Amino acid sequence: MTLTLYSFGPGANSLKPLATLYEKGLEFTPRFVDPAKFEQHSDWYKKINPRGQVPALDHDGKIVTESTVICEYLEDVFPDAGTSLRPADPYKRAEMRVWTKWVDEYFCWCVSTIGWAFGIKAIAQKMSDEEFEEHIRKNVPIPEQQLKWRRARNGFPQEMLDEEYRKVGVSIERLEATLSRQDYLVDSGYSLADICNFAIANGLQRPGGFFEGYVTEQKTPGVVAWLARINERPAIQEMFAKAKREELLKRVGEPASN
Repeated sequence: MTLTLYSFGPGANSLKPLATLYEKGLEFTPRFVDPAKFEQHSDWYKKINPRGQVPALDHDGKIVTESTVICEYLEDVFPDAGTSLRPADPYKRAEMRVWTKWVDEYFCWCVSTIGWAFGIKAIAQKMSDEEFEEHIRKNVPIPEQQLKWRRARNGFPQEMLDEEYRKVGVSIERLEATLSRQDYLVDSGYSLADICNFAIANGLQRPGGFFEGYVTEQKTPGVVAWLARINERPAIQEMFAKAKREELLKRVGEPASN
């Protein structure tokens, strides 16, 4: 049995399967895909995922894509390994999936848009106009991703950024409403609901970032305590400790996928 995970390192959607692999104690080969070098758009990587997005899991030659799907797949294939990350009770498992669906469809996207607007601009401006357009046309297969790259280079509409910041605020309020009364997003305990939301929320509390003031001890003590609780887990500490320096530098403000 061999597992290889292609990712941007321990941040945003790439963090989800990374954390799951470490929590379950599974042996795997990490392959860092460098967005600064547009490696996710390279021919070698698009042979793995033709959509040119990370993360992607190679399990004995079978490729699984989409971050939350990879996490569920690992639970399906290795149910007895390490920490169980899905509640045993079907109702609680459904609650978990409501949280993972919400983060994929709402929370992730508003945080990601801000990351694209402010964190990816330098990458998008590395090329001349001609080189950039040729690269986007030839190497980015998804039209929506082409638009994001062009906006990252030229600027997102301010009204769009205002709306995404509003959604970030709504998201933090929703997390706080639950985490102010229980330790984890599902009251049966730590699960993929926490991993998937932690992947997007971790870093929002850091001073000087794109989201300064949204997550603080005064405004959101439940979220702050939850982030600390997860960061203190041995598997999460091991994940960050084993990440390469260039992966850690890309943790805050990185887009969800490219």
